[in-house]
Amino acid sequence: MKHNKTSILTKTIAQVMLLIVLISVVTTSLALITLSSSLKDAEAVNIAGSLRMQSYRLAYDIETNSPELVEHLSKLSQSIKSPSFKALEQWFVPDDIELSYQDILLQWQSLQPSLLSDNKQIYLNKVSIFVDQIDHFVFRLQEFSERKLQLLSLIGGLGLSLIVSLSIFIIFFTQRKIVSPLHHLVAASKAMTKGNYSVQVDLKSDNELGQLSDSFNHMAKQIDLSYRELENRVEDKTKKLSQANRSLTTLYQCSQQLSASQLDEQAFKNILDTFVNIEGIISARLIVEEESGGDWEITSGESNNSPWSLQELSIDGEQLGYLMWQFTLPCPDQKLIINIANILARGVFYNQAQKQTHQLILLEERSAIARELHDSLAQSLSYLKIQTTLLKRQLAKCNCQSTNTTLTELDEGLKSAYTQLRELLNTFRLTINKAHFGEALQEITTTLASQTKIRIHLNNELPSLPINAQQHVHLLQLIREATLNAIKHSKADNIIITCFQEGEQGYINIEDDGVGFNPAEEKINHYGLRIMQERAHCVRGHLSINSELEHGCTVNVTFPLNQ
Repeated sequence: MKHNKTSILTKTIAQVMLLIVLISVVTTSLALITLSSSLKDAEAVNIAGSLRMQSYRLAYDIETNSPELVEHLSKLSQSIKSPSFKALEQWFVPDDIELSYQDILLQWQSLQPSLLSDNKQIYLNKVSIFVDQIDHFVFRLQEFSERKLQLLSLIGGLGLSLIVSLSIFIIFFTQRKIVSPLHHLVAASKAMTKGNYSVQVDLKSDNELGQLSDSFNHMAKQIDLSYRELENRVEDKTKKLSQANRSLTTLYQCSQQLSASQLDEQAFKNILDTFVNIEGIISARLIVEEESGGDWEITSGESNNSPWSLQELSIDGEQLGYLMWQFTLPCPDQKLIINIANILARGVFYNQAQKQTHQLILLEERSAIARELHDSLAQSLSYLKIQTTLLKRQLAKCNCQSTNTTLTELDEGLKSAYTQLRELLNTFRLTINKAHFGEALQEITTTLASQTKIRIHLNNELPSLPINAQQHVHLLQLIREATLNAIKHSKADNIIITCFQEGEQGYINIEDDGVGFNPAEEKINHYGLRIMQERAHCVRGHLSINSELEHGCTVNVTFPLNQ
């Protein structure tokens, strides 16, 4: 929709109102200026008229030898130089008035000395000419004052005419451009409220109301089209819901996913994809909550802003998670959704059982290796250690100093081998009673915390689903080894274990606030760091150790999920 002209009405009305205001301001200002310039006009005319009487009075005083001649002469001099005449020296006063006033001043300056001398006849001879000049000056003042009053009337009449004309224009403009289109829009709105969605407003204009009518027509078309389309969809979907075999097919496809030899994330994703294909379902979400953190979630479909519906997943009263979905018309079959939720619950339960079974197989195999090592290699090393001790006593009696170095190295080698074997036995004897990674990790940290005064803090957000049994065992043993090293060597107050996921990568951080060490210096008879590196490689991950003396130590493990 075009919006190149969006303020025609408001702009026109604003311009007219502004023009009315400007005309009012201009006419009022001119009237005030004219009136203010006329304040001294009456005084000037009055004083100028009195000059004639005063001039003849002086002539009479001369004829009668009146003693008041000097007093009357002074009054005439004051009148001729009155401040009201000084006000005539303005830019708007005509030049002929100023020239006439200057002539009177010059004439008076030439007559005044004769009045003060003995030859007063000169004044009597010229007094009539002087009075004529005064009459001309008074006439010019009166004419100038009348012109100003005429100008004031003209300005007032012109301003009033313009204001009345603009007012009439804005009334007709509003009636034609605003009131009439609004009546059409109101009538069309009433028609829509009665169910007539095909109504159209016949208003061709490029102003705001014209655009409003175009938008109204477009909206009416869209509503009418949507209404007809919605009726067709409801009718079509209602017919499809009558087919019961669709629900049976969906349940069969979901059940088939549980028959897979390995229940992984893809199996649950396939079930959700089948669920989304149900009539009316647009998106679904499977959420499994773990008590120790690390909840995992699988989604399918495209979600929108509509509310989510929820169904709990439980087996034998044990809550395993939630199935959430969004739907549109027609409403999906609630019984079908409950059956799919039961299938997902069994799948989650089977997934945990499979993981626990695999872990038990791995741990049982490792326990068997530990027993064999203990029954064979450990006893052999113990026997060699005893024999070495006896050999040292016999050589001490013989004072064979040359063989002491070799014997010491042999003894240290046996101690190192025995220590390494003991660590391997402890590792192989690790027991995991929980299928969830977070629960097993919580169990291990609780056991370690009971063996030390160091506070162990666990923050796990890793989900169990993308971690297979092999990763499960290796990661738990790696965390256990790193925590044991911190307990034995760090002299720390706190150990913080953090597990989280970003994208397809898992992250594990074991941090302590102890004395730290130099990672480049390998300690004698200590193989924990090497074992942790090997375990990180077993899960295709990367292990890094950051430590400084007196600044603690941080072990970082990064590994891929969904292998």
